[in-house]
Amino acid sequence: MKIIYAIATLSGTIIGVGLFALPYITLKVGFWVILGYFFVLGGLAILIHLFYGELALKTPDFKRLPGFAKIYLGNQGKNIAYLSTILGIFGALLAYLIVGGEFLTELLSPIFGGNSLSYTLLYFFIGASIIFFGIKAIAKVEFWGLVLFFAILVAIFFKGKSFIIVGNLFPSLDFSSIFLPYGVILFSLWGLALIPEIEEMLGERKKMILKIIPIAILIPVIVYLFFIYLILGITGPQTTESALTGLKDVLGDGIVTLALLFGILTTFTSFIALGLTLKKVFWYDLKLTKNLSWAITCFLPLFLYLAGFKSFIVIIGFIGTVMLGIDGILILLMYRKIKPKQILIYPLFLILSAGIIYQIIYFIK
Repeated sequence: MKIIYAIATLSGTIIGVGLFALPYITLKVGFWVILGYFFVLGGLAILIHLFYGELALKTPDFKRLPGFAKIYLGNQGKNIAYLSTILGIFGALLAYLIVGGEFLTELLSPIFGGNSLSYTLLYFFIGASIIFFGIKAIAKVEFWGLVLFFAILVAIFFKGKSFIIVGNLFPSLDFSSIFLPYGVILFSLWGLALIPEIEEMLGERKKMILKIIPIAILIPVIVYLFFIYLILGITGPQTTESALTGLKDVLGDGIVTLALLFGILTTFTSFIALGLTLKKVFWYDLKLTKNLSWAITCFLPLFLYLAGFKSFIVIIGFIGTVMLGIDGILILLMYRKIKPKQILIYPLFLILSAGIIYQIIYFIK
């Protein structure tokens, strides 16, 4: 069961908020473009996760990315890794808070009333409480969460299959959005922060991590493509940025309630897993106190949300392209230290670097 739980933990954490942006982005560029992105970036994500897995196996102690960077790249590499890891996870937590709060509002406000802020705060305080106390059973939570996730997805399919129009998957291409999928898809396939957790979880069987990684990334790819087919096929041009709210007009309130539960479940498990990981970075690596580590981890994303950062596609696109791109480049540079003849490092380096440069230029404009 250790292996199954390890796969479920990595896959369950990868399948997060990025899932809900994919139908809307496919509406902008079309299914074939998205498929091409998944082929290239899926391969890139698997290779970089495998490289990181090898680094984890060769390096003593259960370190996180900054700890590895200090060993292989020195203090400068360590500092860059701290910055990219912390900002990347903060961005992810903010995105989960935005979308999870939206789903909780859609689910509960028709029953109890109230505004989106109150339900976002409810979502936050439950998640922050779990992160504060810790949860030793996170692997089991992710496993059963993934099982329930698939059950709900299948239920939505059978309820909505008669409404699916395959032609909705092939809208006219908006060339101004051709690079829009890059950061979002990279974000949607990234589970790098969990690799040390998976190694620790496997214990004596930690070498299995290199076999687990491709499976744990391919599962989200299949789920994402099916989700795009399902949601965009049903809602077509009415597809919303967060995917699920657009179902109401077609499928009615009952199935939307199920879909919203599915959305809350997906974002919440990832919110907890990444929150626990970031807390450990502050606590173990930066040597802050446990309570201060928790407070920074949880309340900074809440502060950003209250300050008005609420466009989750923009947030995950930027985090995926820049922060996760930097993480990937650091891993490639470290991996070159142990495998200097690995030629795949160079094309991967070019893809990630080009993405970062494009995003920064786009952001400045």
